[in-house]
Amino acid sequence: MDAMDHASSVTPKALATEAVHAGREDLAALGLHAPPLDLSTTYPSSDARGEAARIDEFAATGARPDGPPVYARLDNPTTARFEDALARLEGTEAAVAFASGMAALTAVLLARASQGLRHVVAVRPLYGCSDHLLDAGLLGTEVTWTDPAGVADAIRPDTGLVMVESPANPTLAEVDIRAVAHSCGSVPLLVDNTFATPVLQRPAGLGARIVLHSATKYLGGHGDVMGGVVACDEEFARELRRVRFATGGVLHPFAGYLLLRGLSTLPVRVRAASATAAELVRRLAGDPRIARVHYPAIGGAMISFEVYGDPHEVIAGVRLITPAVSLGSVDTLIQHPASISHRIVHEGDRRAAGVSDRLLRMSVGLEDVEDLWRDLTEALSARSGGPADATARSVAVPAPGGP
Repeated sequence: MDAMDHASSVTPKALATEAVHAGREDLAALGLHAPPLDLSTTYPSSDARGEAARIDEFAATGARPDGPPVYARLDNPTTARFEDALARLEGTEAAVAFASGMAALTAVLLARASQGLRHVVAVRPLYGCSDHLLDAGLLGTEVTWTDPAGVADAIRPDTGLVMVESPANPTLAEVDIRAVAHSCGSVPLLVDNTFATPVLQRPAGLGARIVLHSATKYLGGHGDVMGGVVACDEEFARELRRVRFATGGVLHPFAGYLLLRGLSTLPVRVRAASATAAELVRRLAGDPRIARVHYPAIGGAMISFEVYGDPHEVIAGVRLITPAVSLGSVDTLIQHPASISHRIVHEGDRRAAGVSDRLLRMSVGLEDVEDLWRDLTEALSARSGGPADATARSVAVPAPGGP
């Protein structure tokens, strides 16, 4: 390697550049332009003793096996490319991919519980199914719910994890990640970064030790792939790989291929959709049919707003916007959290976390802002009432880094 090549390999690159090239650095040497898709479930080997030694090594350490692949549940070359790329974008040593975001969270909880650390401290709101997984104790875990200021006092000797989501689903409330990480002490802080993505926020740089994504959302970005991923240090990644191998929550290689492709346009998609979302927030904040608008200080493409009228009628009234669960796609989606994404959360807990029955959550896509506004305002005009006092409107936009 000459001096120019070496300088190029060590010089930090912008996120947009990393998004395009991470996980693909070896392609030119392979004579390829697009990443290969490896769909094999098993791989032939005439060296049974060597194969046994590599399997034993993985079982003991969780490190990726050297040499050719062994079995798809253990590792896959295509999925590994996505993992390497996501780790680069999040600024962590490693990443481990799973069949879904919930499979990824399950693996984290099982890995900590296997060390006798079954207690979790968590801050609401979280994604509804994450809330349910913790609150129902389905994995033998116990959760203490608290606000960010109470994290330190809630930690016990058997606490294995502190979990926050910022911006939170669906209220878009933010927490000061650096402050919460400090409160955690030696307990790992997990941040669900699904809404922000590494384009807007890199929790590992703020003190989080585990970063969770529902890759189904922005990382894939087209509503056609399901997956989850955990970005972390290599030590914890080895634990997660062992759990994944034992439980089978593997990401299909075609999903890994699509997710790697999705990362290449992630910065462009997030920034474009965020600009449209900010303009819609401005218009909604001045609309007398809207009681309250929620939008995070860091920006993004997610909006939540509370209507004076019946939110179900607004859902029924949109034509361009798709009334559907999920988020992060190139098209705009709208849903009623109290009926769908957070229905599984106990009603009292849901409302205490700010998820009111009149709250709507919208994932802004890449359509033209005027077309989106026309569709939304027509749905509001046809279906929603107005306030008794229009001065009651408010916009919840917290200060940067604030709760």
